[in-house]
Amino acid sequence: MNSVAFAQAEEKTMLKAKDIELLEKLIGKVEGFHAEITALVKKSVNDGVNKFKLKFINEAVSECNSFLPANYRPLKDFEQFDLDDVPTTSDVTFILSQYLQALENFRAANIDTDWQGSWFYKADHSIHTGAPRKLKK
Repeated sequence: MNSVAFAQAEEKTMLKAKDIELLEKLIGKVEGFHAEITALVKKSVNDGVNKFKLKFINEAVSECNSFLPANYRPLKDFEQFDLDDVPTTSDVTFILSQYLQALENFRAANIDTDWQGSWFYKADHSIHTGAPRKLKK
């Protein structure tokens, strides 16, 4: 499928309310993990992340991979962290940052503003949201 046909097919796929709910949940989850691991990075960049935290981070990454269309996945070949090869806090922060940006890019592609400047999801104008992060500066 060429890029024009893909873009047209993607535009026809509107998010349902349950998709919007899941997207918002994933953004919150990944933001929380990112904040937690970023705090650990400030203490020591090269410390490993324990298996307990990695289990939940891997679960969130897996949910993101399942939810995001292929063209929005940030790292095509990344599935999850290896629990036996403990990644550093900086590695985890790097990956979570990529997923946060991908989720936001997907959200931004699926929202619009009305004549009053209120932001909402294109699929359901009754579900309001904030402006895309790149516009919030």
